[in-house]
Amino acid sequence: MHVLVTGGAGFIGSHVVDALLRRGHTVAVLDSLVSRVHPDRTWPQGLADVRRIRGDITQRDDWLVALDGVDAVVHLAAYQDYQADFSRFALVNDAGTALLYELLVQRKQPVQRVVVASSQAVYGEGAYQCPDHGRQYPPPRAVEQLARGVWDPICPVCGRPLEPIASSERHPAPTNAYGISKLATESYALTLGARHGIPTSALRFSIIQGPRQSPANAYSGVLRAFVGHIRHGRRPVIYEDGRQRRDYTHIRDAVSAVELVLEHPDAVGQAFNVGSGQVTTVLEYAEAVLAAMGSNAEPDVSGRYRLGDTRHVWSDTARIRALGWRPTGALHEIIRDYLAWIAAAPEGDDWTARALARMEASGVVRQLAQGD
Repeated sequence: MHVLVTGGAGFIGSHVVDALLRRGHTVAVLDSLVSRVHPDRTWPQGLADVRRIRGDITQRDDWLVALDGVDAVVHLAAYQDYQADFSRFALVNDAGTALLYELLVQRKQPVQRVVVASSQAVYGEGAYQCPDHGRQYPPPRAVEQLARGVWDPICPVCGRPLEPIASSERHPAPTNAYGISKLATESYALTLGARHGIPTSALRFSIIQGPRQSPANAYSGVLRAFVGHIRHGRRPVIYEDGRQRRDYTHIRDAVSAVELVLEHPDAVGQAFNVGSGQVTTVLEYAEAVLAAMGSNAEPDVSGRYRLGDTRHVWSDTARIRALGWRPTGALHEIIRDYLAWIAAAPEGDDWTARALARMEASGVVRQLAQGD
């Protein structure tokens, strides 16, 4: 196939490009090379054997150039941030996806498959169980609750503590702008794909980690942040109490999921969770990174919290496992592979401190109320 990968110069995209080339596909890449991911605004190494289009997924003409001759699309390009620029999430993630389908329909361009990237952010605070009231999908934790250091969601019916459980594809309930935009992206893609005969699949990625995560991108994952702090002589910063439960997934498992749904006939018309199946607390992750880097420091658990963060979320992957997909990357491999990659990269600017200062200045990162 001739496959277009949007966001193909980025973290997940560049690994997908490599995999497609290994399988003998022809590949085109559409990427805007935004400075928050690519500080020097240049193409990364390793894309010599692809057709490269520097362009914006919100621009019709850029899509037209990129779509020329392709018969499959892996749509990974998206806007991510912790800031309150809500309209940009809708413009890039949703209007950009709608424009893709608009052009495919208008041009009557036959494509074998479109795979769109979604996120576990569509699950908001995640899924929980109340002993008395069963399964619950709580609303966002109130700022007043967070300011008091009350981290865990409570049952909206009885007020008792809830027990977190894995999130299945059946109950998305986003609580921030990014999650809302990703659920809308899915809706555009799966609905328009079904209506107009464009075979489409969506992948709800958990927290994907590994080599090539941009140190400059504040949204690219906690591993980047932990390593950035440690490399610059600081303790890794932990929000809340560090007991948040997460699902960290190796990049190679994300790529294998893309490869699977790109060709599997039973993947059409569905959204799939992609996660490791291993539940790890943020504090456990920080301690593992410190150990791998030979540091005796302790994580910095100071009671700061970040607006928009979820408390506990991990993925039920039964649906994609039914197609034969299996994750293979363990947490220690994620850390090992990222450290090997970052060791060969120039240390550069202190992007981690810069991102933290920006979030504190904008009120995204806050401190516990005095007296708590």
